[in-house]
Amino acid sequence: MKILIVGGGMGGTILANNLARRLRSELEGGKARLTLLSASDRHMYQPGLLYVAFGRMAPDELYRDQKSLLEPGIDFHVDPVETFKLDESCVICKSGKRHDYDVIVIATGSRATPENIPGLAENSINVYTEEAAVNFYKKLCDFQGGKVLVSVGVPHKCPMVPLEVTFMMYDFFKERGMLDKVQLHYTYPIGRLHSLEPVGKWAQKEFDRLGVTYETLFNMKEVDGDKQVVRSEEGGEVAYDLLVAIPPHKGMEVVEKNGLGASGWIPTDRHRLNIEGRNNAFVLGDTTNLPISKAGSTAHFEAEALAENIASMVKIGRAVRDYDGKVFCFIEAGKERATYAMFNYNNPPDPKPPTRSIHWFKMAYNQLYWSSARGLL
Repeated sequence: MKILIVGGGMGGTILANNLARRLRSELEGGKARLTLLSASDRHMYQPGLLYVAFGRMAPDELYRDQKSLLEPGIDFHVDPVETFKLDESCVICKSGKRHDYDVIVIATGSRATPENIPGLAENSINVYTEEAAVNFYKKLCDFQGGKVLVSVGVPHKCPMVPLEVTFMMYDFFKERGMLDKVQLHYTYPIGRLHSLEPVGKWAQKEFDRLGVTYETLFNMKEVDGDKQVVRSEEGGEVAYDLLVAIPPHKGMEVVEKNGLGASGWIPTDRHRLNIEGRNNAFVLGDTTNLPISKAGSTAHFEAEALAENIASMVKIGRAVRDYDGKVFCFIEAGKERATYAMFNYNNPPDPKPPTRSIHWFKMAYNQLYWSSARGLL
């Protein structure tokens, strides 16, 4: 069986490594072949961008050589896919090379699209690329005071980032003795402070305690950089001195160009993770259209379920388990305080009061990530 994984991020890497271990004898005996295609020879620890944005991590700490993370038996190529031919069970890469498959997994990720809201890209800062995170830190350091507006678009990658950015800015300004010069204001598109109701209720109490003001039902329409205001689809308007954006995201352009899904999100079965209507094509991580968090842990848990199923398809000819929607997200609530949200399709999250021990556990995970990417955690 030829297994093809497209995308070398968190989900694709964990899946490839998990399959390489489960199918070691089949790969060695020629019964299976496992190929991973990526757009880069470097693997980025994307959650680390948040720490770069606050001067707590250097940009070069975000990266490892992709090959160093892969198990033996994985045929790895830096050759991004340009054309998906699902009816012919093959893809065509940038190099022109064709890869045929029996099973394909698409794990191409997502991208921030601030340019889709007029004025947002030119007048805001965010934490979603290395360049943006470095610029974020410089802007924070240069800020002398005024109104900091955190404005959230949807959908976006890493659902806790809007809250984490707000809490971390509070501590950043507190450490510099600037809280009396700064007003933190937060807007969210729906009628609460987070898409997950229990998280929203928890965040509201934390914001009230810290004096962070907020406004809900605020969907960004445009940014007027000259007047320094953000206008909403609902007719509202909020002024700012520093605009921190959580820009809306899309799936990758290659997905859109190939007509696999609107806005780059591929229609995906919530339990089997196959593309709707196709039994040999699967989707992983941010690329799905599933109404669950676009987070590293989502990709991780999906990859574990999918690896077990694909390995079973090789060994016994059928899948053996369903993905249950499991997600686990840390929430930084300040420099040395954190909590977490754990949930699945049937059980909502129940965030606990933030503690130092959970914060330090998250700090430890920043280093353990590389073992996680190898599928060892």
